[in-house]
Amino acid sequence: MENKKKAMGMMGIVLLFCLVMAVVDGILQANYFVKSGIKLVLFLGAPVLYAGVQKELRISSFLTLDKKSTRLALWLCIPVYAVILGGYLLLQDVLDFSGITKSLTQNIGVNRNNFLFVSLYISFVNSLLEEFFFRGFAFLTLKTVTTRRIAYLFSALIFSVYHVAMMIGWFSVGVFVIVLAGLFAGGLIFNYLDEKTGTIYPSWFVHMFANFAINTIGFILFGVI
Repeated sequence: MENKKKAMGMMGIVLLFCLVMAVVDGILQANYFVKSGIKLVLFLGAPVLYAGVQKELRISSFLTLDKKSTRLALWLCIPVYAVILGGYLLLQDVLDFSGITKSLTQNIGVNRNNFLFVSLYISFVNSLLEEFFFRGFAFLTLKTVTTRRIAYLFSALIFSVYHVAMMIGWFSVGVFVIVLAGLFAGGLIFNYLDEKTGTIYPSWFVHMFANFAINTIGFILFGVI
């Protein structure tokens, strides 16, 4: 019963903070830099504060780098980059991606001039922040107080749904559904990688390279390359 309360509390925190970010993204449409500051406070602060209350839940455990096991994840990085970028190159004449740059510029102030800085932040900082929150807190830590199945499904589902507000206006409905399904599948894969090592580094490396590919596409869409 005690573990059930802890699990419900953790999932409640994750849902609440994702809802706050959905409001910031979808309704307030805050500037990217303002949004990033709010996200940093929520996604980093929530696990730290919760661990301060629940002393037996040690978030430091998933921050220990295991070089041998993490090295296995590095083999996925280049294929992930190639698949995402290759998919865009194959579909760029079939699907309309112009809504992405238009939405980024109009809604959160991301444009050709600041995209380099934004892309670096997304690749290195934002990816680590999301892995800390969705994999470290909402999966590895959650898994210690609930079943493996619930932790897997909850983390992957909330990870995919979280991106809905920020992607409004980017794609047609059909493409949007496919992207969400891909994010859910990616969340499951990230969970699997981290479960094998007990740390967030494998998923962070793969997530980072996925963002490298997405940012490369962004540079193409903004006409930088």
